[in-house]
Amino acid sequence: MADSNPIAPPPPGGSSPGVPIPAAGSKPGVSSPGVAVASGPVPTNEDGLPKRFGKYTLLRVLAKGGMAELFLAIQKSVAGFEKLIVIKRILPSMNQDKAFIEMLLHEARIAATLSHPNIVQIFDVGQADGLYFIAMEHVHGEDIRSIVRGMKAKQVAEFPLEHALAIATGMCAGLAYAHEKRDLDGSELNIVHRDISPQNVVVTFSGDVKIVDFGIAKSDSKANTETKSGKLKGKVPYMSPEQARGEVIDARSDVFATGVMLFELTTGKRLFKGSSEFETLKLICEREYPKPSQVRPGYPPELERIVMKALAKDKNERYQNAREMQAELEAFIRNNRIAVSNIALSQFMQGLFQDKLETQKEALLQGKHLADILQQQEPAESSLEMSQALLSTPAAAHTLTDVPARRGGMVFGVVAAALLVAGGIGGTIYVMKQKQARLAAQQQQAAQTAAPVAKGTIEITSDPPGASIWIDGLMREEVTPATIKQLPTGGHAMDVKLSKDGFESFKQSVSLTDDAPAGKVDAKLVKGSVVIDLTVTPDTAKPTFILDGKKYTASPIDGIASGDEHKLVVSAPGYVDFSTKFIGQSQEKKHFDVALQKVVAQVGGGHVEVAPKGSGKLNVGASGGWCNVSIDGASKGPTPLAGIELSSGSHHLTCTTADGHTHSATVHVPVDGTARYKFSL
Repeated sequence: MADSNPIAPPPPGGSSPGVPIPAAGSKPGVSSPGVAVASGPVPTNEDGLPKRFGKYTLLRVLAKGGMAELFLAIQKSVAGFEKLIVIKRILPSMNQDKAFIEMLLHEARIAATLSHPNIVQIFDVGQADGLYFIAMEHVHGEDIRSIVRGMKAKQVAEFPLEHALAIATGMCAGLAYAHEKRDLDGSELNIVHRDISPQNVVVTFSGDVKIVDFGIAKSDSKANTETKSGKLKGKVPYMSPEQARGEVIDARSDVFATGVMLFELTTGKRLFKGSSEFETLKLICEREYPKPSQVRPGYPPELERIVMKALAKDKNERYQNAREMQAELEAFIRNNRIAVSNIALSQFMQGLFQDKLETQKEALLQGKHLADILQQQEPAESSLEMSQALLSTPAAAHTLTDVPARRGGMVFGVVAAALLVAGGIGGTIYVMKQKQARLAAQQQQAAQTAAPVAKGTIEITSDPPGASIWIDGLMREEVTPATIKQLPTGGHAMDVKLSKDGFESFKQSVSLTDDAPAGKVDAKLVKGSVVIDLTVTPDTAKPTFILDGKKYTASPIDGIASGDEHKLVVSAPGYVDFSTKFIGQSQEKKHFDVALQKVVAQVGGGHVEVAPKGSGKLNVGASGGWCNVSIDGASKGPTPLAGIELSSGSHHLTCTTADGHTHSATVHVPVDGTARYKFSL
């Protein structure tokens, strides 16, 4: 079961918020750092970077996925403030997915509450250029996979024990903090990371250990609740047995994953590696685990006891929290006088990646230099932003270093220094007052031509109350009835949307002006007009329907809003979850023909979810007339249709009649079988 290969290296081009700046390609044709920048177009790479994004400047792409992309970015502000961060920007294709955005914002709120040296910090969440984003701490380091790859390149045979222990104790400290986190009223948040794995643990070049990507972490603000079961999320080789079986998980699942990583770091061998994910899951759930001493002779007995306790199959026999595991690791380090040190870990990292660090430093200087050009090409905006920041600080706190050099005219610091020599402290105070007066005048002038003053108010009510409020595409924290304040009064037509489960969305445009700064929205919500009915096979399954996060136990389901995207999940004990998204038209009745797939095997008293792969055929007919059929958006012609070759799994059908009415259904095509569906027109 323990494989001869150590932790697998990352795929080419992979990255994470902890991954440092990728090596630059061709050098942009700009002057070297420290030389005054010139005006004109900014040299960009193939991704069109660097470029401004809200108050940030995107420098380089770190990674791209199916839902979001990561950028290395720089934030510049008053007094020469500069900070490297990572921007996680949602792809435009996901920006209209209400459920996904709500999930993203929820996760960002939870992650933003975490402030610990061993967890990557979330700084900001918002929307810029119409796209949602999260701004997070930039960690200058390498994940565990990259470290192992660097060791191979340097022909380092074993991971030093002291560094493995430093990483494990840092992981335990960060996880313990997250697991124990409470909200402001003292309720447990019950945070579980669910994806502790080599690519989500980063070691910085200063010797710190950081856990990254709480993106699929789960939390519940109510006490005595746990993470929901049903889906396999995370990296399979680091799943706990209960997670592999799709059961309810808690903090002890993260402890198990930490034990797997400690085993692999201290033995140099993979613990769970099957020929397929299914085989790997069987190893986790069915087989006996090897002891570290069986893999590596001479393994310390006390450390082996710690590792095997973390790897207990029964979670009740495991460490009950990460704090317990951390305490025993620290006791082992003390008792055996192992030289665990951040300084030593830092030197180890810098030795492994010396060449890469030089390349990254050059790339960073190039990116920062181009960011300087971009900032200087927007003088009015920068001037206003800096003046507002400076004037918001008490006058007594202003110093000569508060004001950066400006284009045109003398550099203020030089003038102030000259006056300080000529006139003493009185001259400096005079200059500061003059500067403040000029800044105040600039602010007043800019305000006259800037965006409308945010002093408007909209009173929003609905029948029934409790509807979510959206203004210009952004969901507010308030629900109806509510009075929304601090809105612009420049006559801009704001789109107000109200949404509530079981009702159609309500939309209204509201314009506020200086003469009429107050508006009102009074909505009579109409019951949702879309109905879905489901046929679930086999008949022996006892399905549960989850629509937009709300559980139903019977079909049909009515009162569904038209025009909005909805997510439907059908689950049953012993079967693979069926999941689909759909948008219904007004008064539409949608049918879903769901053929649940039996789990391939029962493992350790639970289930392993593995969907079969292959192809099948589909026949489509219609009663009461004919219609044109599209499958997964591709037109297939009029009914009847027979023998259409499709991949196994779920497919979306639409049937459009001659008079323009549309019917839709979702059918499941079995492997090497034929699915049949007939529309009733």
